[in-house]
Amino acid sequence: MERVGADRRANPGEPRFPPSDDADMDLLNPRRNRLAQESSLYLRQHASNPVDWYPWGDEALEQARLQQKPIFLSVGYSACHWCHVMERESFENPVIAQYLNSHFINIKVDREERPDVDSIYMTALQMLTREGGGWPLSVWMTPDLKPFFAGTYFPPDSRYGPRRPPFLQVLRAILEAWNERREDLLRTANDITDSLREATARQFGDGPPLGPELLEHARHHLQRAYDAKHGGFGTPPKFPHALELQLLMRWHARTHDADAREMVRFTLQQMGRGGIFDQLNGGFARYSTDARWLVPHFEKMLYDNALLAATYAESVRAFGDPFDAQILRQTLDYVRREMTSPEGGFYSAQDADSNGEEGEFYVWTASEIDEILGPDLAPLAKSVWGVTASGNFEGRNILHRTASDADDAAKHGLELGRFREQMDQCKRLLRSVQAQRILPKQDQKILTAWNGLMIAAFAEGAMALDDPILLETAQRAADFVLRVLRNSEGRLARTTTLGMPAKLNGYLEDYAFLMHGLLALYHADFQPRWLQAVVELADLLVTHFADSTNGGFFFTADDHEQLLVRTKDVHDGSTPSGSAMAVTTLLKLAVLTSREDWYALAGETLTRYATLMHDSPSSSGQMLMALDFFLGPVREIVIVGDIRQVETRQTLRLLHQRFAPNDLLIFHDPNEAETPLALLPMLAERSMIDNRVTAYICENYTCQSPIVGFDAIRTAMTGP
Repeated sequence: MERVGADRRANPGEPRFPPSDDADMDLLNPRRNRLAQESSLYLRQHASNPVDWYPWGDEALEQARLQQKPIFLSVGYSACHWCHVMERESFENPVIAQYLNSHFINIKVDREERPDVDSIYMTALQMLTREGGGWPLSVWMTPDLKPFFAGTYFPPDSRYGPRRPPFLQVLRAILEAWNERREDLLRTANDITDSLREATARQFGDGPPLGPELLEHARHHLQRAYDAKHGGFGTPPKFPHALELQLLMRWHARTHDADAREMVRFTLQQMGRGGIFDQLNGGFARYSTDARWLVPHFEKMLYDNALLAATYAESVRAFGDPFDAQILRQTLDYVRREMTSPEGGFYSAQDADSNGEEGEFYVWTASEIDEILGPDLAPLAKSVWGVTASGNFEGRNILHRTASDADDAAKHGLELGRFREQMDQCKRLLRSVQAQRILPKQDQKILTAWNGLMIAAFAEGAMALDDPILLETAQRAADFVLRVLRNSEGRLARTTTLGMPAKLNGYLEDYAFLMHGLLALYHADFQPRWLQAVVELADLLVTHFADSTNGGFFFTADDHEQLLVRTKDVHDGSTPSGSAMAVTTLLKLAVLTSREDWYALAGETLTRYATLMHDSPSSSGQMLMALDFFLGPVREIVIVGDIRQVETRQTLRLLHQRFAPNDLLIFHDPNEAETPLALLPMLAERSMIDNRVTAYICENYTCQSPIVGFDAIRTAMTGP
């Protein structure tokens, strides 16, 4: 694996986000602890704490065994607001730090680098508390890693009452129990460990048959949770639920269900108009704290923007809404400008806090708008973005929309083009002032899995918008990941950071998400090298992650560090289930490459999780999308043509801009390269007829007669 260079300038654009915490600049601070040399920004942010932190590793675990002290495990991530709060209140407190150092072995973990550790102990928290959990995750465990007490954020005092006791009080109670009632704690730890192992080995009973009824059941479940007034699902805090929206689009493609279409279109519109979408810079925040998408939790995560960009791209292709195209472009432009490294990989996150205040970078007062934009533009901007003197967020304003460009242009008596010119001018002026504010920190950790999701988003966006710049961005990122985060044996690493080598073994999601991204990229540019990489990764995934005894896939490889349990990743969370994405990509790859063993493995996994899809459809969106593909009909469309001919380019553009999630598209130019029959056996005996672009369409092992010429192909695809 290559070392990532650190001496090249970042991509141009404004505003620029700093890569690290102030602690990173304090290289001579004698208080800096073991975390100072870690690649994780989150860990380095704690390097100046008086707490004697260890990173997760042999040194910490050996010290716990030697000293027979309980372990305090603290898990978070760099953009986590309450993680920063607990650090300021407790981990920088010398009294609390001294108590931790005297009586515990203290381990700090970045959940984004070590999702294996986070997953185990978050599940333990849920078992211990019967609550949902969150970050910061605080766990106390025995020297042999068995958890006996857990919580999330603990304040330094009693401000929140008995349900959230002061942190030092918790520490003293745990130490007393460790010293006086250790047998009770060990009994609890053993019980929780047994429960974790039972959950991992759980075998789902006979489930419902794999049929469209499972998809219909999920659609009705989503309908019941749908917020018809504001869009989206459930109650605040409201998350975007990109996978559920993608599932509804597939249901609409299958059944032409008008309600499914409305749920998708209205939700995407409301999110794109809301404060959860950065109206100045583009890109989505993590979630909305209210029902109407107005007040976000301001952190921006790469995976959210990847999943939402892919969702908007699918909507553009399915429904042709220009508003969705606008949000898609602004989101991907934001990622290109602010979240892309000089070498092409994508950064992980931008913080919610600026100058110690959540959201300060993003909000405006009415007087600021007046002063910056002046009397000609300020009234328009305040009307369009809902800016008032009293504000909508602690006396200031989160910019948002309540109407379309066309409606706002008509309201102000402007021609649509002129309206957009003036709004663009407003954005430029406000951004120039915003760039002078204290900027939120940026986590420049580059994660293989999240890069796979964003590669897919750029590839999907390139097809939907017919934009070669977006395609080039996806290609650069794919080249970067395959060059830097893959070793000579083809195995993936989890992460890298500018100036540091790749590290940590790749997890199931790293393989599955990257396969997903490379497969989308192959369909966008048809370069066989991407497909070849997917095939190689698929072989490694099956070899090292498949459970040959009980079925499904483990989250860690068979040669991974031995942890308390070896878990399986079957539920969607903030990102898709790694198991579900593995099934999705294996199904598609099996059809493309005629690998019946992969198809059988994916089908067996779907059968195993049929009960899960029925009982928990809201956490099974990706698995249900895999089921939608499995049920078909699946069409293999082979296009053979000379890319220099206008008809060929028209055909590819037509097929790229259709929403047909169960179509697999293959293109070959006989003048460009040797036919890759070893990868794509269905190219055998496929050639241009009459020297014109020719389509071969197959379904259920039956092929139609060749279709020659753009007009005939368009009719076959869309009707006369």
